[in-house]
Amino acid sequence: MSAITVDRNTKETRIHLVLDLDSHVAPRLSTGLPFFDHMLNALAFHGGFFLEVEAQGDLEVDPHHLVEDTGIVLGDALWRSQKDRGALIRFGACTIPMDEALSEAVIDVCGRAYWVYNAEFPQTHAGTFDLSLVREFVIALANNARINLHANCRYGENGHHMAEALFKALGKALAQAYGRREDGQVPSTKGVL
Repeated sequence: MSAITVDRNTKETRIHLVLDLDSHVAPRLSTGLPFFDHMLNALAFHGGFFLEVEAQGDLEVDPHHLVEDTGIVLGDALWRSQKDRGALIRFGACTIPMDEALSEAVIDVCGRAYWVYNAEFPQTHAGTFDLSLVREFVIALANNARINLHANCRYGENGHHMAEALFKALGKALAQAYGRREDGQVPSTKGVL
């Protein structure tokens, strides 16, 4: 499979994203939000896939648009890759500790968007990054990838640790779920997703 490229240009953001689920090349990330780059790097590195994101947005207004639109574009790339990859494993799950924090991501690549998000961060920000934006990213990703995604920060005392553990878990769960089935069978008792 070749890399998937998605561009999204609005009055609020300009995003160029490349996703290659079969490449282990180091991510290339430039969003103007250092903490968000750090989270996307953790996602791709632990997912074992290549991710390039070049994003510009109206950060002077609020980083919300850029973070949400990045989730939209990554979700779209995952949706496109699903159609090209053939029979997938379908399910992925991972729980990651980071010091005192424990977070998990559970995925069903089913073609039906649904999400559950549970996170109560003890701090509102990690550096200057508003941690409430993690939710916006997760929702946009799940909706546009058309996956069932349960993202839970089970506990923690440091919001940075909780969010980072979640992005690492999400990367690993995506890698599992989007893996190819060796038998080529559609992973559904219905015979179709």
